[in-house]
Amino acid sequence: MAAVRSIFTTLIRNQISTRTNGLLRHLSSSPSSTASKSELVYDESPVPVAGEESDGSGGDDLRSRIFRLRLPKRSATNVIEKWINEGNRISVHDLRSISKELRKSQRFKHALELSEWMVSHQEFELSDSDYAIRIDLLTKVFGIDAAERYFESLPLDAKTTESYTALLHSYAASKLTSKAEDLYERMKESNLPLTAITYNELMTLYMSVGEMEKVSYVVQELKSRNVAPDIYTFNLWVSSCASSLKIDETRNILDEMSAHEAGPSETWERYVKLVKIYLTSGQLVNSEVNAVVETEKGITQREWITYDFLIILHAALGNKNTLDQIWKSLRMMKQKMISRNYACILSAYLMLGHFGEVEEVINQWNTSATTDFDVSVCDRLVIAFREVGLIEKAEAFRVLLSEKKCDPQ
Repeated sequence: MAAVRSIFTTLIRNQISTRTNGLLRHLSSSPSSTASKSELVYDESPVPVAGEESDGSGGDDLRSRIFRLRLPKRSATNVIEKWINEGNRISVHDLRSISKELRKSQRFKHALELSEWMVSHQEFELSDSDYAIRIDLLTKVFGIDAAERYFESLPLDAKTTESYTALLHSYAASKLTSKAEDLYERMKESNLPLTAITYNELMTLYMSVGEMEKVSYVVQELKSRNVAPDIYTFNLWVSSCASSLKIDETRNILDEMSAHEAGPSETWERYVKLVKIYLTSGQLVNSEVNAVVETEKGITQREWITYDFLIILHAALGNKNTLDQIWKSLRMMKQKMISRNYACILSAYLMLGHFGEVEEVINQWNTSATTDFDVSVCDRLVIAFREVGLIEKAEAFRVLLSEKKCDPQ
């Protein structure tokens, strides 16, 4: 149970963290900004891997020297000082760029040293993002207490939405519910401009600790403060309702998404269609039971549905590589899946037009030792795609099933 929840919260939080650290000030919650959303989720540019030399590490620029530090105990500060003593110049842009790559490769201690260098040299004017990143790094390297002390020591003008949200992210990641709620109240009292990211953090926190009922309250709070939701807000909200089998409420949320004031985008339309396909093919129905019946492996229906919605989110965003990683992680956990889980990943790959992966999933399903291949689910999947207007993909899926001699009757 904890494993599935951990994967969901880790991946969804990674996206929120990406936007929190360095981009909150420029973030628009408008769903019409498809390009900005894709940039904020994952930057797939190549980055060095911890313990390996980076691309171009044979060079002699500052970045290459820092990435040649293989062990955390080696000092990035010494490298910077040597670089300066050799008569070289360094800009704040250089430091921020190197720090970003270090964080991506999870070299947090060296990234923190770069942050400390910037703090100790007054010629570098720190931005709101710099403070937020430092809070996140302190949490990762020294723990929550160090991040708290740093935040409280900041001057009032540095306690911005970004720095508050960075600390909120740290609390949420550590499942410190009371501290997160208290900090949110402080944010409101400070009259700071709040964004969807703040509420997404709270929603992710409540889902990670199993308090699904609080997610809807967070959404109402967001609306009461006239904060525009983004696709992550809706995914968390829809996921929490579907996992509690509140299907009518889930459909109402989809209608709200379709009528969102910013107008539909390709990403949002794809998301709404995928959820409708999921509800139809998975035969989810309203139930007063709170979806807590556990399987023999200890995974609740609520956990599985929540996990499925992570797949739906990334399919809507077009993150094929992330879909691959999620599916691989789920299969490696050797948890007993049900036919709805297969239908979910199949619909995701179908939506993106990756028929090679569709065929691979069918093969995996056919050879599964724990879950029998269910032709009726595939039949419902074909029908669901037709119902949302994706006739060509429905037909292509039917043809593929026929070729594999497992087509619906």
